[in-house]
Amino acid sequence: MKILHTADWHLGHRLQDFSQTEEQQLFLQWLERYIIEHKIDVLLIAGDVFDTGAPSNQSLQMYYDFLVNLKQTGCQSVIITGGNHDSPGTLNAPKQLLNALSIKVVGKATDDVADEVFEITVNNEKLIVAAVPYLRDQDIRRAVAGESFDELTERYKTALVNHYKDVAGYCNQINTTKAPVIAMGHLFAVGGQLSDSEQNIYVGNLGHIGAGDFPDTFDYIALGHLHRPQTVGGNERIRYAGSPYILSFSEIHYPKQILEISIEDNAIQAIKNVDIPRFREMYSLTGTKQDCIDRFPDIISNQFGLTPWVEIILDENSSVNTDDLRAQAEQQGFEILKITLKNFDRRLTGIEEQLKQSQSIKELNPNDVFKLKCAEQNINLDDRPELLDAFSEILQQAKGQ
Repeated sequence: MKILHTADWHLGHRLQDFSQTEEQQLFLQWLERYIIEHKIDVLLIAGDVFDTGAPSNQSLQMYYDFLVNLKQTGCQSVIITGGNHDSPGTLNAPKQLLNALSIKVVGKATDDVADEVFEITVNNEKLIVAAVPYLRDQDIRRAVAGESFDELTERYKTALVNHYKDVAGYCNQINTTKAPVIAMGHLFAVGGQLSDSEQNIYVGNLGHIGAGDFPDTFDYIALGHLHRPQTVGGNERIRYAGSPYILSFSEIHYPKQILEISIEDNAIQAIKNVDIPRFREMYSLTGTKQDCIDRFPDIISNQFGLTPWVEIILDENSSVNTDDLRAQAEQQGFEILKITLKNFDRRLTGIEEQLKQSQSIKELNPNDVFKLKCAEQNINLDDRPELLDAFSEILQQAKGQ
């Protein structure tokens, strides 16, 4: 049996307000071909299928077209879990229909952990999958009146760990043939490396767990949320697949991957990193204005023919006219998405001044804006960290996540 671990598709994502639909479509086409050519039996999608809780019709169509097309491949089963960006209602709505296509969906934590566990048999090989979605605080923790923030944090972490223990217990109960057990999850594990594109998934350190917090029942743990492919705590059996295409310029210096897991003789025999093609070339140029212009001839597309996107970080001490940078970029067939000043001290300036140095307000992180406003009001967040935690919680609620 061959299994693919993927996550964080973020269908509908826009980079600096530029649509990434072309990369998303190319990825889905490539993934379908890979499943056919490598005879993949099971596909796992560990959360954040969509970039927002209210995906566009175009994003929904890409998703459903891909799932329908899988029936023409050799893929026997698909298991999809919700992430912090996904709306559980959107994912769960067609679950009965998708079930007829051997596609299992778990958009949010269920009342009965048995509803998150699936048994799969392919070519006389058996697999048990514990499809744990992103565990929202309100889904697994019982609120206690008057509890402190530290108590809330500890109660949530305990509830999260207990949820995995309960799921593992059920897996042990039904695993009469000692089949391999794979768990799925969408969370932040301690020690994980972030990029600029992940949203803070918890308030404060809420829910931050380590490799040792997962039960030994699981032979492999397929995680989502972090966009860089990586192991957790040096354990090769606990992995983030990462996002399949670049979601921020901070991600251009490492390959995008999916993970292929091979099962034979009732055990995991191999875990293979599979590099995903880079569908759009992206560049980050740092230097003086003239240094960057001199490097423009090196900016080229690839076999997919998408317009290259560029970030420019100017090593200048004051504002410079960037109109001619954009004009030359247009002549050479690429687009500059972002221009910033390397020596621009964000700590000493307010929002209005930062906007003068930004292409649009979308370049500013909401948490950074909040920190700036607090600084302008002489509020020291180091002394009052609960304010930033509260803002993060409000931000998640505002986004419907």
